[in-house]
Amino acid sequence: MTQQRFNRYVGIDYSGAETPTASLKGLRVYMAVAGGEPEEVLPPPSPRKYSTRKGIAAWLVERLSEDVPTLIGIDHAFSFPLRYFHSHRLRLDWPEFLEDFHEHWPTDHDDVYVRNVRDGSGKARMGDSHWKRLTDKRAKPAKSVFHFGVQGEVATSTHAGIPWLRVIRNQLGSRVHFWPFDGWDIPEGRSTIAEVYPALWSHAFSRNGRTDDQHAAFSVAAWMSRADRNRTLGAALHSRLADPDDIVARVEGWILGADRPVAP
Repeated sequence: MTQQRFNRYVGIDYSGAETPTASLKGLRVYMAVAGGEPEEVLPPPSPRKYSTRKGIAAWLVERLSEDVPTLIGIDHAFSFPLRYFHSHRLRLDWPEFLEDFHEHWPTDHDDVYVRNVRDGSGKARMGDSHWKRLTDKRAKPAKSVFHFGVQGEVATSTHAGIPWLRVIRNQLGSRVHFWPFDGWDIPEGRSTIAEVYPALWSHAFSRNGRTDDQHAAFSVAAWMSRADRNRTLGAALHSRLADPDDIVARVEGWILGADRPVAP
């Protein structure tokens, strides 16, 4: 068996509820180390019982600053459909997208609610709920990143989470590989952040009393760790898409495992 690509695996079940500084029961983080079982990462002792989006971003910056190759899976979209870029006359460039999005959706600011931005500055950068990315169509039944207010929506968490990707990228630069925007091929020893869809994998693991949010985060960390040990992770990280789909995915983003069998 070949050497594993990573030493740590972090699964994050995200939440766009309330504000970046709010303690959120639905925001859960699990981490697996050196082939061990994923364990929940709890927030530092404080009056807040659960993690905050701001706190998770700071924790990720700390972990990614360490010399330990780490794979992080977060379950919100990292970018938008091509129709969004065309509609708003944006260049097909992900770093520029991050800056433009943050200008209109500053949802990483303290005490800012996604719903309030939707009614304010966010109106200048909206999308249609029928627009889907190529990867959303492959990872059925993934919903549109603009479909707010429905069961299983990813719109709110996406609009809350994208600015934190910008924060991490600005603080760590080339220490972190944002997949696949920085390329399908990951440099040796480089920590990586990828979009995931827990529903692809959660059925493969026993719940053992975990809540839905806990089990989603656990399943992401467990699948990534197992896939690396079983030498199937490398295939999932390498696109099998043909042009022009490959080019589209580098702009819209891609869900890890969406184009191939999901069992490790």
